[in-house]
Amino acid sequence: MSEQDPDVRPPGGQPPYTPPSSPWGGQPQWGGQPQWAGQPQWGGQPQWAGQPGPYPANPYAPNLPPSGQQMYVAPPKPGIVPLRPLMLGEILDGSFQAIRRNAKAMLGAALLAQTLGAIISAVLAARAGSQGESFVLWLRGLSPAELAALGFGVVVGALAFAIATVLISIVLQGAMSVPVARAALNRRTGFRQMWSLSRSRVGALLGLGGLMLLASVAVTAVFVGGVVLLANSMGGRSALVIVPLALGLVAAMMWIYIRLLLTPSAVVVEELGVMDGLRRSWQLTRHNWWRIFGITLVVALLIGIISQIVLIPVSLVSGGLTSVLSPHSGHAEGRALSIATGIASTLVSAMVAAAGYAFQTSVLALLYVDLRMRKEGLDLSLLQLLESGSDPDGVPGRGAVQGLPTGVGTPAPWPQPPYGQPPYGPPPVGR
Repeated sequence: MSEQDPDVRPPGGQPPYTPPSSPWGGQPQWGGQPQWAGQPQWGGQPQWAGQPGPYPANPYAPNLPPSGQQMYVAPPKPGIVPLRPLMLGEILDGSFQAIRRNAKAMLGAALLAQTLGAIISAVLAARAGSQGESFVLWLRGLSPAELAALGFGVVVGALAFAIATVLISIVLQGAMSVPVARAALNRRTGFRQMWSLSRSRVGALLGLGGLMLLASVAVTAVFVGGVVLLANSMGGRSALVIVPLALGLVAAMMWIYIRLLLTPSAVVVEELGVMDGLRRSWQLTRHNWWRIFGITLVVALLIGIISQIVLIPVSLVSGGLTSVLSPHSGHAEGRALSIATGIASTLVSAMVAAAGYAFQTSVLALLYVDLRMRKEGLDLSLLQLLESGSDPDGVPGRGAVQGLPTGVGTPAPWPQPPYGQPPYGPPPVGR
């Protein structure tokens, strides 16, 4: 064994290397502890030759952080919303952005929905203003039979107007889902392109509107018949039964309405029939009723408040102009001013209603996209579509994407381990 003093170190600071002696080549020295190179001294920190350097980057995934470190990467946001499940603020902001980026398609379609009512209201306002007191005198001169015929015609016209409004609203709600879905990938949509992508589903949307109207009429008829029977059999005590039944019917209709609220979007985006669209909306809204109800209630309150903020000054200005200028003008001038202010108020109301309708429709379309991302991993499908750049003129979410859910709520078979290429990985769990 070497007799060199182990405490004497060369200028480099490291002890010289001493090859270990074979236990068979000599007797061990039992009088002390063996001296190890870099042996830690008890009672202090071990003296290492140097601190470990940073971990090397992964050569197979250079965008990932080095081993042992974590880094948060936000989901991509190529369009109006990030590609992940959405929150309320993101849905509202995305709706505003969808209208701003596709103003011609969405505001044009919303104005189309309000055109019929605006024209009828403007004609009635002009008619009433031009006839003045003569209209009241004309009504007084009618016989009872003529009054009954006039009332029947008004009722039929009101029903026809209501039916046309409901059908137009459902068709436009489905069609306006197209620019919102495309805006999620920052794809702009014109008015003509919106209709070309949703034209094949207009028949299914009209069938959906007719089915909903028939169901509403049937439920109303059954309820009215039950009320009449109860009133005839129980008299005044029937109110104790009728009032709870009416409240229960309203609650049941509201529950069903929320569950079927996304049917037009599903019919257009996924190219479904009427019954498949109803089942699709029923499936997507499961376990999300209160969330959807709260969002629709907030949106309705916002639209109502903003509409009143805009319309109240308009009505005050029109009333002020009429009261100030009419006393200083003749009968004909006052009547013309009344007609002009009535038509202007009607047009402003129609534009405000169109903007509110476009915003409400955008919210419903984003709710549909959000529920598909939560339940089916549509965000992965949109990310794959974004990276591939395929189908730039189509509707995102329509058709099958390999490895992602397809069809009416039926997931496609996922690839076997190792689950294909990253970053898609295994199938998403319901979020």
